[in-house]
Amino acid sequence: MRALIQRVSRASVSIEGEIHGEIGNGLTILLGVCEEDNGDDVDWLVRKIAALRIFDDEQGVMNRSIIDTEGEALVVSQFTLYASYKKGNRPSWFRAARHEISVPLYEQFCNALSAALGKEVKTGVFGANMQVELINDGPVTIMIDTKNRE
Repeated sequence: MRALIQRVSRASVSIEGEIHGEIGNGLTILLGVCEEDNGDDVDWLVRKIAALRIFDDEQGVMNRSIIDTEGEALVVSQFTLYASYKKGNRPSWFRAARHEISVPLYEQFCNALSAALGKEVKTGVFGANMQVELINDGPVTIMIDTKNRE
């Protein structure tokens, strides 16, 4: 499972011109699922993201988590995080999980993150053509891959 995490001052996801989810201060998380992922990946990733200290404290040092700041989260499915680009110029998506694997894990991740944060996580719609708008605060952008835990 891969997550591209961006600290944002605001973000939204729209489908066919209508806003489906939007947040203020918090995290926009683009989430990719591969064939080998399972519930253990979800649990580890949720714990890591919820505790990730990338928000400023009173001294301007990144020392606070999304939980500490009572921030919001927007999670958008993003199979392209598993693009293979080694051959030619057209990416291949062979490592991205099929819908029957990725949809339940995406939903499990969103539910677990909501529970960890104590508030609803905003989302896009799995498989939809979405437009994501955000103001990256910092900018702070971090990539986490559950297969590289060490």
